[in-house]
Amino acid sequence: MTVIDIPGSKSVTARALFLAAAAEGTTTLQRPLVSDDTEGFAEGLTALGYAVRRETDAWHIEGRPAGPGADTADVYCRDGATTARFLPALAAAGHGTYRFDASAQMRRRPLGPLSTALRTLGVDLRHGVKDGHHPLDVHARGVKGGALTLDAGQSSQYLTALLMLGPLTAEGLDITVTDLVSEPYVEITLAMMRGFGAEITREDGREGRTYRVAPTGYRARTYGIEPDASTASYFFAAAALEPGRSVTVPGLGTGALQGDLGFVDVLRRMGADVEITEAGTTVRSTGTLRGLTVNMRDISDTMPTLAAIAPFADGPVRIEDVANTRVKECDRLDACAENLRRLGITVETGPDWIEIHPGTPTGPVEIATHGDHRIVMSFAVTALRTPGITFDDPGCVKKTFPDFHRVFHRYAHTA
Repeated sequence: MTVIDIPGSKSVTARALFLAAAAEGTTTLQRPLVSDDTEGFAEGLTALGYAVRRETDAWHIEGRPAGPGADTADVYCRDGATTARFLPALAAAGHGTYRFDASAQMRRRPLGPLSTALRTLGVDLRHGVKDGHHPLDVHARGVKGGALTLDAGQSSQYLTALLMLGPLTAEGLDITVTDLVSEPYVEITLAMMRGFGAEITREDGREGRTYRVAPTGYRARTYGIEPDASTASYFFAAAALEPGRSVTVPGLGTGALQGDLGFVDVLRRMGADVEITEAGTTVRSTGTLRGLTVNMRDISDTMPTLAAIAPFADGPVRIEDVANTRVKECDRLDACAENLRRLGITVETGPDWIEIHPGTPTGPVEIATHGDHRIVMSFAVTALRTPGITFDDPGCVKKTFPDFHRVFHRYAHTA
């Protein structure tokens, strides 16, 4: 059995940074993820006037419930979607003028539903080049609160940004959601908000689901970051793929916040042996991978992981309801299809689905990563059974797991 220590969750770290910055007092985050995305988030907080002190295994953030300490700031969000979507909402609760910009990749990713929602709440928000995209200026003077309707069918991050803003408003927020993708990520948000002292209720009605967020503010605390379930998926998939192998990820078990741990249930359906305890999760190969049809709407970040091992199944693997993966760091449906075809695999795609037929991937092939960390890490699993796979941009893993190649190489060469 191989034990893999996975870095902290990107999703949990980003939310914790927001909540810590908004809380009354100083919060200590234990074992936060250190990557391009999270460092960019922390750098953004510093630009906005929050005090962030980083140690090796802990980050300390002095909260400012009244909003950013700076009257003006230029914030560069790098490639980070959580940075680019969460920080403008945090800044809106303060008073000042804040300019946000991002990489070319992030500029292409949509922001419109969040921009519209913030404007509905009276936030003076102006896009600099293209409406609904970065760059943008926020002329903040606090947020009164109120009711709004949101379509979160493209990204749950829009809803998360507004939910986390709610306790900082004067009167609270009522958010009615007409469509929602990746709902488990919203459950992470709600659990963490409550852990920092927020009060949220939820009602399902004819018009959709309504979240009612009270104007409680947040309280600082010490908060441990659990391992990243999306990152763990590559090691779980590797274990399921290779006969005689098993992988245990400690700290990611029955109490985990992250819905992406549900990826192991997909592996179980395909024939892998899966054990989840309070202490962690173990996946063992049974020597069989069965084809299946699976809806991955709620765990769509792990879609490329499944696509990368799908050719080794004994029947077609059809992944459905993942339209939102087309507006991630790249169009992941097309990227997976493109690279699998390069490897000689028969693939069909539609607006929100991909079907991958059994076959033997053959190299040498250079994987077109499109600058997307998840494409690299997913096809690294394929490479375990396919000599000659290389990547045109292997370094883009720095976004979430800078040490991925060394750790995965060590796994691959551990008996």
